[in-house]
Amino acid sequence: MSNNQNYKKFKRIFVLVMDSVGIGYDDTSYKYNDEGANTWVHTSKQCNGLNIPTLNSLGLYDLDNNILGTSKVSHPHSYVCKAKEESVGKDTMTGHWEMMGIKTTEPFVTFTDTGFPKELIDELEKRTGHKIIGNCAASGTEIIKQLGEQQMKDNSLIVYTSADSVLQIAASEEVTGLEELYRCCEIARELCMDPKYRVGRVIARPFVGTNKDNFKRTPNRHDLALKPPHETVMNVLKNNHLEVNCIGKISDIFDGYGVSKTTKTISNSNGMEITIKEANNKEFDKGLCFINLVEFDSEYGHRRNPIGYGKAIEQFDKELDVLIKNLKDDDLLIITADHGNDPTWHGTDHTREKVPFIIYSKLFNDGKLLDERTSFADIGATVLYNFELDKPSNLIGKPIKELF
Repeated sequence: MSNNQNYKKFKRIFVLVMDSVGIGYDDTSYKYNDEGANTWVHTSKQCNGLNIPTLNSLGLYDLDNNILGTSKVSHPHSYVCKAKEESVGKDTMTGHWEMMGIKTTEPFVTFTDTGFPKELIDELEKRTGHKIIGNCAASGTEIIKQLGEQQMKDNSLIVYTSADSVLQIAASEEVTGLEELYRCCEIARELCMDPKYRVGRVIARPFVGTNKDNFKRTPNRHDLALKPPHETVMNVLKNNHLEVNCIGKISDIFDGYGVSKTTKTISNSNGMEITIKEANNKEFDKGLCFINLVEFDSEYGHRRNPIGYGKAIEQFDKELDVLIKNLKDDDLLIITADHGNDPTWHGTDHTREKVPFIIYSKLFNDGKLLDERTSFADIGATVLYNFELDKPSNLIGKPIKELF
């Protein structure tokens, strides 16, 4: 393709995903037993109101006036709206893939309630040469406390899952070793290509320490994800020599497909710190910066901790203020989510919810509430429209033309 240097209004677009921070159930939520869920509202009520002046100034109240801590304000520099998910499911991959134009019609397989089938575990033991322990849905930090000492004693593998479509394998870096853990995960990924076991990601979860009181996961996590079924908005950008700069687990979600640069994170705050640095990076001149902040989901949503969830939102709000002050006049910032994870809801699963689109630029002067969008993919379509690139016919989404 040709080297496209055109853009309508914005040289850089930052898409920032507050992982799991949904804004209310949709008309399909009953299929998932999620009718009534609302991550934003229920979190705010459990916290007796949120201290979020930055998000409030951007018009969050217009999206749901039941969010305690928000108020009606004029927000000329930001447009806001809700968006429904067009894909089936309510997981990480379908949400992020849809943002970049892919409609998922067959949900990924989950094993949250049952653990993995015996025949899969037996084959994994046979192929890896290690005994498998665990095989349940669990918090990653909790399961290594419970089973880490046994894992180290017999050099077994701790296999566990979550509400997402994942098979995770935890093992000691000192006893099992990283290379061996990664080898075993490669085998698991191969086995899980079978449609009946088709999980979205196999994840290596190495840890260090000598006993349950000092076990700690390391930054050497390694994700083996399914590649998207075809090119996404990210590929179109990269093919046209535009930067696709990914922060957090974005590259893992897309299996590196369409990614120019990736930076891993260790926390939400670390992710925001890296994003602020990219906003000031003179070498990042044009293109997309795609960020995932996972801790809302992993640390608080799945653990049904609304107070912790609220505090994480308040901390993000402070860091968001710093990011906005570091954006250039011709930057666009889109704050969104990939699904819900109402920390007051039953179980530990994600919740099927609409997501917010909070869209900020210093160039806007007439910001307001927009009509609800019918797909998360309108984000990717807007990115292509801005850079004057044609959207491939196999991608979904419509650009938000009010921004231009």
